[in-house]
Order: sequence, then structure tokens, then C-alpha cells
Amino acid sequence: MKRNHSPTLGPAKARTIGATPPIHPSGSTGSHLTITVDELMRLRLVALGSRAPSLIIRGGQVLSLHTGEILPRDVVISGRHIAAITPWNHFPRATEEVSAHGKFVSPGFIDTHIHVEYTKLTPGELARLSVPRGTTTILADANCIANVFGGRGMDFMGETTTPLRIFRQVSHKIPGNGPDIELGGTSVSTAELCERVSQENAATLGESNPFSLDLASAQKQAAALHAGKRITGHTALLENEPLWAYAAGGIGDDHNAHQTQDVIERLRLGMMLTVMSGSMNSNIASVFSNIPALKGGFGHLSFCADDKLAEDLDSEGHIDHHVREAIRLGLDKIQAYRIATLNAAQYYRIDHLVGSVTPAKLADLLILESLEEVRPVEVIVNGKLVSWNNKPLFENNDIIPPFTLNSIHIDPQFLEASSFYLKPLSGKSEAWVQGMEMYDGYFKRAFHALLPAGPSGFLKCDIERDILKVVVIDRHHATRNRGIGFVRGFGLQRGAIACTTNCENQNLVVVGTSDEEIAHAIREIVQIGGGFIAVSDGKCLGSVQLDVAGCMSSQPWERVRDDSIACDDAVRKVLGGAS
Repeated sequence: MKRNHSPTLGPAKARTIGATPPIHPSGSTGSHLTITVDELMRLRLVALGSRAPSLIIRGGQVLSLHTGEILPRDVVISGRHIAAITPWNHFPRATEEVSAHGKFVSPGFIDTHIHVEYTKLTPGELARLSVPRGTTTILADANCIANVFGGRGMDFMGETTTPLRIFRQVSHKIPGNGPDIELGGTSVSTAELCERVSQENAATLGESNPFSLDLASAQKQAAALHAGKRITGHTALLENEPLWAYAAGGIGDDHNAHQTQDVIERLRLGMMLTVMSGSMNSNIASVFSNIPALKGGFGHLSFCADDKLAEDLDSEGHIDHHVREAIRLGLDKIQAYRIATLNAAQYYRIDHLVGSVTPAKLADLLILESLEEVRPVEVIVNGKLVSWNNKPLFENNDIIPPFTLNSIHIDPQFLEASSFYLKPLSGKSEAWVQGMEMYDGYFKRAFHALLPAGPSGFLKCDIERDILKVVVIDRHHATRNRGIGFVRGFGLQRGAIACTTNCENQNLVVVGTSDEEIAHAIREIVQIGGGFIAVSDGKCLGSVQLDVAGCMSSQPWERVRDDSIACDDAVRKVLGGAS
């Protein structure tokens, strides 16, 4: 891929068509993608039959999601827009034709909440992976790279030359944690975030800490509502007063609730329930475990991947996986497709652009042989064929900005094991520690344990009880800031693992069975410029280089997938971990 300066964020400009009155600037969501006067004039003539379409999709069974029907129809396209949905063979000619005989035609899928950086891919590589699987639009919160590079990182993540449509979920707080907890790479002011959420490429204010009810959060939430934008939520396991207070801030959706009673409560509060299925856990089975109980709430459900890795997007799928699983669990097929498309578009106020196979919408369409299998044979974006049989027909020519490279800066003291020694109180040979336990793939809880000191007098990990040391190190400014604690749930029997991409502040995190192994992992991760590392006994067992901001790879997604699988295998087979 090419490397150069990234595009900059510019103000909206009035668009004029010849001597016609100008279309004035607007901050409404997607105004930069709306139809021009020339396009609209041509579209009407095509629908009238007095001008030839650029493309007709012939003989398909079209999903009419507004009525819940499947109709035998042709889809007539002019340029990047749908002109008409007609009975078969109603219009006799077109510049191009695609046969959909015996197949179904659906709108492109919409992911309503994802952090592209957590896929380990740049936007263009995510497009190569996900567009052939039917995901043509994403609402993306770039809080990972924003915590490293601020606004210019957010701009890089919000644009691509590929067919993938990106609407921005403007990160709620940068850095995610204050300096009293950990150092971030940079900061973005409340004023800038308020301005960004008011722009046409923004669909929502990004997900916020549900426990933060400060003035700054109120200012950003008020700015989003003033601009007509939704506010992305993260309700954790809140209930009663804390949940009500969070909802009172205008929070518009939630991707955490999955138990039936919690889902219903969010729906009653007017929230869109974005059913998450990521790499740490999936809520699909739980949400659809009691379909009758959701009653009339299906109109307020959408799908999101949130934190899903490249290798899982490849093996499982993207939003196609949600649709497939929901149907398998008993959800009506048309309802599942509506959740993946029209529901999302309507709630996030982009249904004037995408979300249905109806006139004047952008021609983002899937042609499928089976509604249950959900594997597009062809994907069309902007009226152009962009994928055939799960293979992209486009290249990723996105430019990787030089500023995103070489972002790992570690104080040299952390290359030595002595930086992580912990001693019990004077005269003691053991100490009680409070640690954190990973459970349910996503959540953490506290535990307490008595740990012995070794012959050197320093506290040792307890591998038999799966109590390991965890270290967080500032990797942005090469300061000596670091945190040391204990963790349970990784299951390592030897060695250490480390990564430079994590929530919130994107610092270096290492989990290891000894201080020596932790230091070794740090030395190795510095050498590759960020990413994932697995080490043991002086050897690097596996690595995934994430040289772009320390959280994405400049390599094709296929290479990222292969390296990731190999690294995970090493952790499971050699280190004994539960990765």
C-alpha cells in the first residue's frame, strides 16, 4: 500500500449545478453523499422510462422490507442510485444487466458500532474482507487511534477510497482515562469533539463511560442532540437509577444488554439495542433466546461487531454472521434482514441514503442464492459491481499516513525485569493482593489472593492458581509511568504475552508468568513496532506486527489473519493459555 499524507477534514461546501440555486451546506448526517440536482433529474427520467438505465438487476426476488414481502421485481439503476423497482422485464434495455434469476436482492448490511482498529486492519483492508460478505456501511468509533494521534487519527480512520461506507461515531472522550489513571497519547478538547459531531460525516457521538455524568459529557451530548445526531451508549450492567440517569443524557443505543429482561428494559427506554457479536463474546444467542418475549421490539434492534478480529471476520463473517445466526435461532428471515439494514438506517438517520431497495437510495445491493445461508454471490455499491463470489473486484489503494508509523516509545528501564519486582511488607514472606479476573469474555471482577515471595524476596506469580502478573506501560511518551497488578483467567503455564492495542488508552499491556518473561516480551514488541507478541524461554513464539498506530497492520488482511492464527496457536499449545 502507498504511504503518504492523509486527507484532511474540510468544511462542507455549497454545491451548485450550472446556474441553478445552490444546495446550501448542511451538517445533517450523510449530506455529503446526497443526490445532486443533475442526478435527480436523470433519475426521474430513468424511472419514467424515457432514459436508459445504467444497470438493471433482472429477475430477482426483492426484499421489500417496509412491507415484509418478497417480490418478483427488477431493480433499475441510474448511476449510483436506484431509479425504480419494476415488474420483471418492464423496461427492455439498459447499458448493463445482471441476472438475479432464482436469487434474492437485499440492501447492503450496516454495522451500527465497530472499532475498525480492533480488527487489526486499516479501513481499506477491512473493506476487502467485509464488503464481499455483504457489509457495505459501518458506523465506526475511532477511539483507539484517537487516543494515540487525536483528530488526525480520527480523520484517517473515517475515510477510504474503497467501496466501504464509513459514518463516524465521534469518540466521546480522548484520552479515555485521565492522567491520574494512565497516560494517553494525546487529548482532544470538548470543543473539537462538539464540532466534529456536528459534521455531515458523523452519525453519532461515540460510546461513553456510563458512570461519567460530568459537565464535559453533558456538553458533548447536548451538542450531538442539537445537531440531530444519535448518541452511542455502553450501559454495562446498569439498572434502576444509574441506568435512568444515563438514559436521561440522550443515550440512543446500547450494545451490552443481552439477557431478555435487560434487553426489554432498554427497549422500553427508547434505546436501539445493537446486538453485538465480537471476538470476546457474542450476544446473538442470548438476545434471541426468547423471541416471543421481545414482542414489538424488533423494530429497535440492529447488529454490530464492536470488537471483532480479522481472523474471526474471515472465519465467521461480519453482519452476515448475525443474520445467519438469528435465522438459525428462529427469527423470521425478513425480520433478520430488516434488522441488518432498514432498522439501522432509519434509527441512525441515514435511510434517505441506504437501508432499503427503494427509489432514490444509493444502489448498495446484495444478490444472494439463499436467505438462510447469507452468502452474497454479488455485491453492488454505488451501482457498480464490487464483489463476485466472495472476492473483491477492487484494490485497497488507501494511503497510510507517515505520522501513524513508529508510535511505540518505551523508557529503557522497562526492558529489564527489575522494573517489575514487587516486595511484601518488610519482614514478610508473603502478601495479600487484589487482582482482577476475566470472565464471560468481556467483564472483569475483583479477587483476593495470598502470594508467596521467592528466594529473592520478591512476590511470585502462582501458575497453579492461574494468578499472573499484568503490567501496563506508557508507550506513547517513553515516561516511567507504569502499573503492576495481578490477573486471573489467561491460563498461561509459561512465558508472557503482550500487546499495544487495548481499551482505553492504547498503552502496552503485558501478562506474564515471571518478571523476566515480561521484560522479554517488551523487548520483542519494541522490535516489531507494536502489535501482539508471545514469548517463552528467550524465544519469540509468535507475533502480529501492528505498525500503524500500534493497533493496525499495514499488511493485507490475509497476512494479518495468518499471523494472528499462528500467534494464538502458540499461546494455546506452547504457553497453555486460554486465548
